Amino acid sequence: MSLTVKAYAKINLWLDITGRRPDGYHTLNTVMRRVDLYDTIDIALTGGAECVIKCDDPAVPCDGRNIAYKAWKLFSELHGEPLGAQISIHKRIPLEAGLGGSSTDGAAVLLGLNELAGKPFTAERLAAESVRLGADVPFCVTGGTAECTGVGEIMRSIPCAELAVLIVKPEFACSTAAAYSAYDKAPVPAKRGFEDYCRDIACSAEAAAAGLYNVFEGLYGDPRIEEIRRELIAAGALGACMTGSGSAVYGIFRTLADAEKALEKADREIKFAVKAL
Repeated sequence: MSLTVKAYAKINLWLDITGRRPDGYHTLNTVMRRVDLYDTIDIALTGGAECVIKCDDPAVPCDGRNIAYKAWKLFSELHGEPLGAQISIHKRIPLEAGLGGSSTDGAAVLLGLNELAGKPFTAERLAAESVRLGADVPFCVTGGTAECTGVGEIMRSIPCAELAVLIVKPEFACSTAAAYSAYDKAPVPAKRGFEDYCRDIACSAEAAAAGLYNVFEGLYGDPRIEEIRRELIAAGALGACMTGSGSAVYGIFRTLADAEKALEKADREIKFAVKAL
């Protein structure tokens, strides 16, 4: 038995750190939105008890460090026995971009294995368990648009206007660990207005774009990020913001046609014009 699963990227419309727990995990206020950019994952049951990982990106480890392997191991634990599998990952989401490329692969493997096993678990159960793989994984299991708090695992689905985005991934990458380390060295107060923003994004793309916020932009103070933001605004974006811990930056446009027109003019190597889902 085998199937192919799409692992969709996410963007953060709002990302703020509200504190740090005694166990070292950071608590968040964030709004995440699924976008139509995805990796493709082929999962084939092999009848054995092992998991083999393959990936077409040589930068991705194909051993126990890979989140797809960790997701297989978690599902096997939940299922009570291992489902021998070969998992082939076809990467399209850039690495170290803040687009959830690793988290969404783990989520897709959980969902795919659950399908192949006859759906013994609900998506809600998988989302609840998947926080063990990473803070963004529960959202990647459920998708849509969600207000996320706690370490990211406390989710509330919220309405959001239709959005089209142009995503730009610069030539440099950002480390999530380094990003949170920067916060620990110079914490900043949580930004006010989170609940208002969660309500306002249902109104229009303009409202969603007007309130975009990412605490890491200020922590980094990286002129290269600011340069991309200015380029996107100049190209017609209603607003622009870095996603996750970077380094990808996206701009919100009124329509996909507007985003695609800006894509043609963008002098950047890695770029995607997509709809939010």
